[in-house]
Amino acid sequence: MEITYYGYPKCSTCRNAKKWLEAKEFNFKEVNIAETPPTESELREIIATSGLEIKKFFNTSGKVYRELKLKDKLPTMTEAEKISLLSSDGMLIKRPIVHGNGKTTVGFKEEDFEKVWK
Repeated sequence: MEITYYGYPKCSTCRNAKKWLEAKEFNFKEVNIAETPPTESELREIIATSGLEIKKFFNTSGKVYRELKLKDKLPTMTEAEKISLLSSDGMLIKRPIVHGNGKTTVGFKEEDFEKVWK
């Protein structure tokens, strides 16, 4: 099973998710989301397999989100504009994202990981 873990090394939630994956002996590719955000096509697949609304992928507590005043702008943006924006800056994306085998999780809650990745 090919799994990709998109995380940010300084993020404690990401580190906890990575520890969980390692403890369960998952084989995964690690991507620093700040240095290499997912492309638009990768994001489309990630969003589709997550079953979540696109707004759930925005890091609403992040500095970039606040600086760009996205709380006010997102409701009027098209899906293509949102995906383009997310792919342009990994710090806009809620993390960690774990994606692979037709499944995706966003953020880290141990009980969700147990359900999705077991």
